[in-house]
Amino acid sequence: MPDPDRIIRLKTVLARTGLSRSTIYRKIAEGTFPAQIRISIHGAGWRESEINRWIADPVGWWPEGEGD
Repeated sequence: MPDPDRIIRLKTVLARTGLSRSTIYRKIAEGTFPAQIRISIHGAGWRESEINRWIADPVGWWPEGEGD
């Protein structure tokens, strides 16, 4: 059984990807980076599996279900 998908916060995403905060949000708007998911009224994060998928292939990354 696969590990449950952890939700990671912006600080972790910045460290893992080496991108700046503004670059991450620009790429989300362009559709070339995983979008955040809301985890509370004031909090959001990313699925760790999506960030791992992006890190493995930043140029070829597409949202799940698109480009498959």
